[in-house]
Formats: sequence, structure tokens, C-alpha cells
Amino acid sequence: MAATAGSFQLGPDAGHVVIKTTRAGLAAKAGHDLTIEVTRWSARVEVPAEDGGGLAAATVQADLDLGSLEVREGTGGALPLTDRDRREIKKQIGSILGTATATFASSRVIPSGSSGGTVEGSVTLNGRTQPARLQLTTPGSGQYRGSAMLAQTGFGIKPYSGFFGALKLKDEVTLEFQLTLPES
Repeated sequence: MAATAGSFQLGPDAGHVVIKTTRAGLAAKAGHDLTIEVTRWSARVEVPAEDGGGLAAATVQADLDLGSLEVREGTGGALPLTDRDRREIKKQIGSILGTATATFASSRVIPSGSSGGTVEGSVTLNGRTQPARLQLTTPGSGQYRGSAMLAQTGFGIKPYSGFFGALKLKDEVTLEFQLTLPES
């Protein structure tokens, strides 16, 4: 995984961050698997020169404004996801998260060949910190895609449950991102 040395300040103009949820329970067929975009976020990536450790010494810090979540897609379900459904889901998310910010801080970057690697670190949300492992791929020069699985309960969040528990979200959600580093 190659990277240009430098300091990079990133935000929504450099890519996308989404959270993907999946459903469970007896009434899972009635609900939707959701793709929810984080529309306000920032990240700082520091990549030292090779003589300073290079990519293996890189650091990543990110802040995700969870008050900016927007439901972009709902797949499955007995009926298509409507604009009303989107508003209700956003209202429900707001009642759970409010205007919380989730932060990620890397502790180690593990390059793996020329097309990927892993970034280990921690996510803090609701005053709780949990380990996170971002799997990365590099589909092109300066382009990065990644994902991590996070358990809601690790942050004190009870996964959504409706219809008397017959429809619920799985505890694990997937955070995915795609970004392009600006040329330095």
C-alpha cells in the first residue's frame, strides 16, 4: 500500500463515510437493511517520509458528526423505503444518538503489499472506547476504501427493536469509507 508522505486534512469533499445496518428477528423480512451516510466528518492523516517510518508510522484521526446522519438506501423489506420512513428512522436515530460525535484514533498501521493493509485503533462514542480494525484496499493512486465492524452495545447503544422485539437490528454495524487523498 503506497502513500505519499504529508499531512492531509480530509472531509466530505474527499469521499464518503457510511454506516450499514442489517436486520434480525422473526419479522426481519418486514424491515430494511440500511445504508446511512455521515454527511459531516473530518479526518487528519499524517504520513511521515520513509526515513521517519513511512506508511507504517502513519497516524489517522477522524471525527464523525452523528447528528448529520442521512438514510440513503433501504434494501429488502416488505415494502420499499419511503421518504416518511427515512424521516422516522432519522428521528429514531436522533433520539438514540442526539448530536454525538464518534472519534477514531489509530494506534498502528500494518501495510500489506501494494494494495491494502490494516489500520488498528479505537473508536470513542458515548464516553466508551472500543478497539477497531479498519481493513483497507487501495484501488488507485491516493484512493482508499475501508471497512470496520462495530458492535453498538460496546458503546452503550441498545440496537433498535420494534414490533415487540420481532423486528430488530443486529448488534454489529459496518462502517465503510471511500476517500481520495489530495495531491500534496
